Amino acid sequence: MGVPVDLHTLTQFLAVARLEHLSRAAEELRVAQPSLSRSIARLEAELGTPLFDRGGRLRLNESGRVFRGHVERALGELAAGRRAVAEAAGQGFGTVRLASETLLAFSGPLAAFKRAHPDVEIELHQLSAEEMTRRLRAQEIDLAVASLPIDTPGLESVPLLDEEVGLAVAHGHPLAGRTRVGISDIAGEPFVAGRPGHWQRRLLERLFAGHGLTPRIVCEVDEAGTIAELISADLGIGLVPAIAHRTATRLPLTWVAIDHPGCRRTLTLSWGAGGRLPTAVRLLRDALTAWDWTGGGRG
Repeated sequence: MGVPVDLHTLTQFLAVARLEHLSRAAEELRVAQPSLSRSIARLEAELGTPLFDRGGRLRLNESGRVFRGHVERALGELAAGRRAVAEAAGQGFGTVRLASETLLAFSGPLAAFKRAHPDVEIELHQLSAEEMTRRLRAQEIDLAVASLPIDTPGLESVPLLDEEVGLAVAHGHPLAGRTRVGISDIAGEPFVAGRPGHWQRRLLERLFAGHGLTPRIVCEVDEAGTIAELISADLGIGLVPAIAHRTATRLPLTWVAIDHPGCRRTLTLSWGAGGRLPTAVRLLRDALTAWDWTGGGRG
């Protein structure tokens, strides 16, 4: 065995593993690419096996995926230990790192939480469900709210809201006069949708696939607010959850019910299991679970 692996090298490995691209990882880490390449090579030599396939594009191999999971957990535990020591030493409640696919629905509960706990700092991260899962496992975030349940070992979850998802159309759209539509009624319509993997996109594709159809998507975006803006400009129609329908009243949109029992979403709060959560994280978790998401206040 060679020189023991240091934390800096492990952090570099995680960046390369996530991006699967040496130059982009070097740019993110602000190190020279040759230096980063040598660090990864030394790590592989220490472990006695390659962690990446290098035939063409750099790809994390099976050994690399196994090692990445252990490194994420190890570094996450170290970060959690530092936070626990800071809290035990009386250095305040600290910071809570909250992630979600969209942050539009959080202004109410977070404002109420800050009024009750002004010493707690909140970091907000807008991430995909896949990235939230990875960062929860690595303890890079504390809490995640997703529109698709995060089903992975080592996490605990609780549903915050189960709600209907409807169709949003511009006021002048021919469907604006309808109160309810079926999938066949919207089969040929242009859709504004989230990117592949986004909960709204998955729901749209699942609804259409159940009828042997494929939606005609004319625009892909990341943010729910942008989807509503583009629909209000009559660039297409799209799926909108009830909570977004209530909070987007300033836009010229008409909300039409979809005649399908599966046209719903469940907003779910997840966090790491098996360890003692910092006080600030527990406080925010409890505040979010107590919030009345249908009425916009505490339950």
